[in-house]
Amino acid sequence: MTGPAGRMTVTVRLPGALRDIAGARPAVPLEVPADATVGDLLDALAAVLPAVERRVRDERGVLRPHVNVFVGAANIRDLALLATPLVPDAEVYILPSVSGG
Repeated sequence: MTGPAGRMTVTVRLPGALRDIAGARPAVPLEVPADATVGDLLDALAAVLPAVERRVRDERGVLRPHVNVFVGAANIRDLALLATPLVPDAEVYILPSVSGG
């Protein structure tokens, strides 16, 4: 939904692995500018949940290699990475890669 003064709400969905540092919240709605990108959304997430954002991007602001971010069903690695544009009411999923042996 587009809000006041050209802003929109986007929901970040968090997996169980990140909920412990997000206060057990499975979803975090964030208000961002109407022309926001995934990078802008992560900046907004950093203001609210800095520990979660640090698990997603490194100290240079680059997406960590073991983290996948989806806008809807599309992996941003197949799109424009952090420059991927968002739309009102988008759902963004942060999914750390699972590995094991």
